[in-house]
Amino acid sequence: MSELPNGWVRAILEEVADVRDFEREPINSSDRENRINGKSESDLYPYYGATGQVGFIDAFKSEGQRVLLGEDAAPFLDPVKDKAYLANGRFWVNNHAHVLAGAVGLIDNKFLCHQLNTTDYHPFVTGSTRLKLTSSAMKQIPMVVPPAAEQTRIVAKLEELLSDLDAGVAELKAAQKKLAQYRQSLLKAAVEGTLTAEWRAKHTPAETGAQLLERILQERRARWEAKQLARFKEQGKTPPKDWQKKYPEPVQPDTTGLPELPQGWIWASLDMLGEIASGVAKGTKRDSDVEVREVPYLRVANVQRGFLDLAEVKTILATERDIVELTLQAGDILFNEGGDRDKLGRGWVWRDQVANCIHQNHVFRMRPYLREALPELISHHGNTFGKTWFQNAGKQTTNLASINMTMLRIFPVPLGPAVEQRELLNQLEVQIEHLDRQQQAVELAIKQSTAQRQNILRAAFEGQLVPQDPNDEPASVLLARIRAERAARDAAKKPRGRKAREAA
Repeated sequence: MSELPNGWVRAILEEVADVRDFEREPINSSDRENRINGKSESDLYPYYGATGQVGFIDAFKSEGQRVLLGEDAAPFLDPVKDKAYLANGRFWVNNHAHVLAGAVGLIDNKFLCHQLNTTDYHPFVTGSTRLKLTSSAMKQIPMVVPPAAEQTRIVAKLEELLSDLDAGVAELKAAQKKLAQYRQSLLKAAVEGTLTAEWRAKHTPAETGAQLLERILQERRARWEAKQLARFKEQGKTPPKDWQKKYPEPVQPDTTGLPELPQGWIWASLDMLGEIASGVAKGTKRDSDVEVREVPYLRVANVQRGFLDLAEVKTILATERDIVELTLQAGDILFNEGGDRDKLGRGWVWRDQVANCIHQNHVFRMRPYLREALPELISHHGNTFGKTWFQNAGKQTTNLASINMTMLRIFPVPLGPAVEQRELLNQLEVQIEHLDRQQQAVELAIKQSTAQRQNILRAAFEGQLVPQDPNDEPASVLLARIRAERAARDAAKKPRGRKAREAA
């Protein structure tokens, strides 16, 4: 803003606010726990950090109203998220937030807080991964100061407009949550056959889920035998007697506690329905004479719940054998091995979005033996019922959770008649498309609300939100008064010399 409205003045933060960082003191969580153990809530005080309250403590170091501005761990470069917030009453602040109070009679704390949340912090923070706003840098933050009376009017108008806006955003987020819950209910109804109950009452499929499973198992065995014969041929060997008896039978699903399926449906294990494979490990050491080439590969970050995020597909060096064995094919179902517990089993279906793409060892691939076992339905099941199942079955270490091939093989999957599966997927796609449109409309409205919030705040600090009153005492007069009061106070604090003491 090149020109200020009449009565406004430019200043830097230390001129308009008292920095009260002497009030803050960090207390680690175990010490706080010991101090509050056995004490009633009425005996405790809020304990604040960079972006808000982080606990309680049994004493206070600040009293009144303060503006708390993050020193580190605050979202300084996010234009939407708050970096400053108000604290009232009696409370304790740790060393991750600066403690400020607007200079009395010059700047309103709420006005100061709002302005600090619209500041561009790029020139003032340092660091790469954990940004820090030092006290010296903070004191140089530029501020605009209207007359005190106008600040009051601006704050009142801001609270009115932002309150209405926040209420609208809260309703939008509630709608967003309900849409997500409905989506989960819809997917659950689909994979358990509830969605096609009406269709099932009018149709009798020629083949049941059990009969379809039998065909799939026949194909499973046929592929194994073909692969064994090819290996014997490659090695120049004659197949030994009874070699077929070494066929690894598929694991059976544990149906204990599983929901009852509709007539004509059956529970199968993932091992029955498709070939499961792990991927290539990044950083695998190989002999220098082993030829490798660069190919795209999928990581855990690419495989989300119900969709693939292919905005960034990295590459990896792999051998020709790895590439042949691990190149993804359309219809492959992907499952995440681990990471955070809520990522276990998360996945979706590959549809050849990236040519010659393989997958890393933290992403499992399941390739159905027959196309009648619809990949999208199996993946939907893994993302609904499977979300809880994988979390219960997964192993937890100090920092990571994971599932292994054994767990994935026994994962129970509901299998309906092929014709009903196709009908089910058709119905599901129609409803999901409708849900996606609603979700996009809500997301757009939230983005528009965010933009509107920024417009309101910008107008406030450009003097366009409320009219100016020529009778208001100019901010320059207030600022001069504050400067004079501070100079007098600082002079009074200076120790007097020996002659001045003797004269007294």
